[in-house]
Amino acid sequence: MKTHLSTTGDGFELNSPDAKITVKVDAAHTDGAYELFEVDAQRGPTMPPHREPWAKTYYVLHGRMAVLVDGEVYDLGPGSSLAIPAGALNTFTVHTPSVQFLAISLTDALGRFFHDVDQAVPAGTPLEEAAERLPDLAARHGVTLGEWPS
Repeated sequence: MKTHLSTTGDGFELNSPDAKITVKVDAAHTDGAYELFEVDAQRGPTMPPHREPWAKTYYVLHGRMAVLVDGEVYDLGPGSSLAIPAGALNTFTVHTPSVQFLAISLTDALGRFFHDVDQAVPAGTPLEEAAERLPDLAARHGVTLGEWPS
């Protein structure tokens, strides 16, 4: 493991159809043990419910969001955290104009997925078009996608 400092404004930015993701600590800094991402999401459509083969934790910095995990809804505001187990059906909805939260994930799997999404779906791609591009990519990462919002 290497010492790594990431200050305000630092980090590699990746785009997802529903958020901007800033890589604050990548797996190269932790010998593959974990990763830390800063996620900025606007109110609007998000990814459909999905299952990933990795666990993750959210910690809200500002804004409010509802996170659906295996049929239960959790309301998260600043200072709230939620651990989501691997394989749990999950998605989130932003209730304020925007939400900023940290996503922490074991291994480098989430980072590899975010990098591939960034390459496959350019920033500003309409959600309908993104929906057509992501199923095969998601499957390659072991992610199962539910129905996209219409």
